[in-house]
Amino acid sequence: MGRFYIDGGRCLEGTLRIQGGKNAVLPILAATVLNGDVSYIQDCPRILDVFTMIRILESIGCKVRWDDKTLMIDSSSVDSYKIPEELVREMRSSIILLGSVLGRHKKVIISYPGGCPLGPRPIDLHIKALKQLGASIKEEHGFIICEAPKLVGAKIHLDFPSVGATENIMLAAVLAEGTTEIHNAAKEPEIKDLQDFLNGMGAKIKGASSDVITIEGVKSLHQVEHKVIPDRIVTGTYLAAAAITGGEVLLTNVNPNHIQAINSKLKEAGCRIIEEKDRIYLKAPKKLKNIDIIRTQPYPGFPTDMQAQMMAMLTVASGASIITETVFESRYKHVDELIRMGANITLEGRTAIIKGVGHLTGTNVYAKDLRGGAALIIAGLVAEGVTIVDGAKHIERGYEQIDKDLNILGASIRKD
Repeated sequence: MGRFYIDGGRCLEGTLRIQGGKNAVLPILAATVLNGDVSYIQDCPRILDVFTMIRILESIGCKVRWDDKTLMIDSSSVDSYKIPEELVREMRSSIILLGSVLGRHKKVIISYPGGCPLGPRPIDLHIKALKQLGASIKEEHGFIICEAPKLVGAKIHLDFPSVGATENIMLAAVLAEGTTEIHNAAKEPEIKDLQDFLNGMGAKIKGASSDVITIEGVKSLHQVEHKVIPDRIVTGTYLAAAAITGGEVLLTNVNPNHIQAINSKLKEAGCRIIEEKDRIYLKAPKKLKNIDIIRTQPYPGFPTDMQAQMMAMLTVASGASIITETVFESRYKHVDELIRMGANITLEGRTAIIKGVGHLTGTNVYAKDLRGGAALIIAGLVAEGVTIVDGAKHIERGYEQIDKDLNILGASIRKD
């Protein structure tokens, strides 16, 4: 699976451009199925999850071509509603094809999705919502068989503001008859980006970033060109990396409004942050302060996708910090690996108590999931000696070139 070698002890300094958003582009790629035309997606990150989604799209008949950072997808020749099981199991985000393929073909067969092992992540909200739009759904031998001769708009109340369920409803409702309302909708910036993409191809959607999203069904869609929003989690990861090394960085192609919860905690740790329209400057203190409490929550709360990276940063802060994970049950798989490096972390259910230590020590650790892997790299940046992070494939699911990016800022990291 490859591994990263990090020679710790170097301060991160310099300027770096942030890639397009992983969690924004994946539902957009699924949405390209709907227009039966060409979609041009600018600033599309070259990450493993994107490559997996491309393989899925090609398997159902799409024609895909890269032109530098722009991905061109022609869905006019889509001829299949069966999503290959082996590809679905590689990536949880593949479940968003449920809504788009159903909207295009009025039928879809897909297996339960894979991805990082973060504990139970049921898709009952997705299935319940699609049934409200008129779909009949059967579950047989690990497959979901979804059919809808006609999709009809409905008023849908989500029990939880699920990002995936919100996206699937939007995708299925675009070509449905009548109007669909999603109440208690997810508010993540990626939802707004999906709305903008769909509206660009002729959909009629409003309300993204609020509690209620309204989709007025249309009969057809057309060609679209769209630029993906910057990746807020990659932005946060590199800010945490700079902070743990006592660094000073300027990140460009960012949206500061999307990471207010992250920036608030970085400031609490003693970092100086200056926000501009599409840039963020961070200067870290010589010694990071502890953070009383970080509690992961749906947006605009602190993102669960930044929990591991902040924990790594706090392993060398002064005093004790507390992190409570409320979104996923099994998102502390990086803790044992950080402890191997000398961190002082105690788990009590979903709460982690991190007592800052004087230093970490480089050793061989294993990335068990995407964000946990990024946390181990962050820890390796300040560890004494060399840190070897196995399981590079997990990290490359979401980071386009984390080794090259960090080297630009002065780190010493290589991949084999």
